Amino acid sequence: MPVLYLPHGGGPLPLLGDPGHKDVTEFLKNIRSRLGQPSAILVVSAHWEEARPTIQSAEHPEMLYDYSGFPPETYKITYPAPGQPELAKEIRGELDKTGFKSALDGERGFDHGVFVPLKLIFPEADIPCFQVSLIRGLDPARHIDLGRALSYLRDQNVLIIGSGMSFHNMRAFMSGGTDENQPDEAFDRWLVKTCCAEDLAPDERDHELINWSQAPQARYCHPREEHLLPLHVCYGAAGYDPPPAELVFNKTVMGKKVSAFLWS
Repeated sequence: MPVLYLPHGGGPLPLLGDPGHKDVTEFLKNIRSRLGQPSAILVVSAHWEEARPTIQSAEHPEMLYDYSGFPPETYKITYPAPGQPELAKEIRGELDKTGFKSALDGERGFDHGVFVPLKLIFPEADIPCFQVSLIRGLDPARHIDLGRALSYLRDQNVLIIGSGMSFHNMRAFMSGGTDENQPDEAFDRWLVKTCCAEDLAPDERDHELINWSQAPQARYCHPREEHLLPLHVCYGAAGYDPPPAELVFNKTVMGKKVSAFLWS
């Protein structure tokens, strides 16, 4: 199975026909052909952090409408995909073997980092789906290691998706303006090169991603990095000597440059 890092957009807006999400909505609707037919889908969402990596283990996860201020119909969205409790238990055991003290959560529902993109990619909701949390403290090296600990799932026909945004400065999004210095594009160029350049050795790529905050305009684009770190998990899940990622989306969301990456 490939590994995909994708932008899930602002709240439910990709599902509402929002003009600022037109390009990313079309991308999410069309990327399925590159993903094969997974037996299960594991999502690492920017919207779940725990003290230790925690695996969603509900048999039938409910919906978690973790946004506010949207039309009433957005609180009736459903994504009735079954969970994968047995695989969740297996992953907990595997993570413990690699030194991660992990946990199960049988109560948590699908947050919008899961149900918004999956409603567009896999609208039938017939593939078992579950989540693994980010780790509080948001240490980038730790999240690369988490991805590597999960990488064995690819051989079990599990699709791993990192759901975040390669640009996530809410104040800049809401301002609606365009900064003439284009700080979003400076960071995006760095990120595309870091993930996709064929002349970067694995240790160099590791170093760049671990030290992402030193990249051009890094803290403008990510005042807090929870929307970036699903990418680190994806990079780790691609393996210890992964090929360069493929840039599969590189357009604007609400006026800011945003990218998506696929490791095949």
